[in-house]
Amino acid sequence: MSNSLADKIAVVTGGGQGIGLGISRALLAAGAQVIAAQRSSLPDELQDASWIEADLADPQSYAAIADAVERQFGAVDILVNNAGFMFEQTLDAMQLDDWNRMLAVNLTAPVFLSKHLLPLMRANGGGSIIHIGSIEGLAANPEHAAYCATKGGVHALTKAMAVDLGRDGIRVNAIAPGWIRSQLSDNYINSQPDPVSAWDGLYQMHPAGRIGEPEDVGKLAVYLASDDSAFVTGQVIVIDGGRTSKLPLPF
Repeated sequence: MSNSLADKIAVVTGGGQGIGLGISRALLAAGAQVIAAQRSSLPDELQDASWIEADLADPQSYAAIADAVERQFGAVDILVNNAGFMFEQTLDAMQLDDWNRMLAVNLTAPVFLSKHLLPLMRANGGGSIIHIGSIEGLAANPEHAAYCATKGGVHALTKAMAVDLGRDGIRVNAIAPGWIRSQLSDNYINSQPDPVSAWDGLYQMHPAGRIGEPEDVGKLAVYLASDDSAFVTGQVIVIDGGRTSKLPLPF
């Protein structure tokens, strides 16, 4: 990967695991300085990145992250609002505390962390904000009402922020991943009664013939962070191997 982001400073929430790890690795490979903000320490493979300990469910984390970035780097060019989580619950079983925590991490944090980093981004002449949405902001799996609501909100937020921040030279886009490989998702498929058939069925859902890798999302994030996408803003870009384009058949 070329040094298309040389000397750029990037903040990635949840940047040390899953999709976030793929994004952090890709940004580092493109020459950016990466600051990963999350609760747990970073894996050894991200030894070239910086770590800010933060719990995005805590409203005080927004200012703490912004202050740490200003102290250490004095500027920010790229913000990737990646941190998020998902639970499966029927509406009957859902409790207000469950809903509020998911809203806090998946939707409120992207809004207010962006707000706290805007002064640094404006002072630097602009930048790129990338939200991580989901194909579940476009359609739903069973018992995912809270998750779908937050990701649909992220997609709408992306367009609204792009409209408001364009005058500052700040572009705002979202990536909507489909099925991306993780240890959790691998364990889920392998726990099925017939894992071989489960994997086969999963691959058949994807015209690309495979599931996504964190690096696939990382490469798209590099594009959206770089000047190669200078005329791209307000977009929700689906990266799902064609899954949402394929109509299901009953056989």
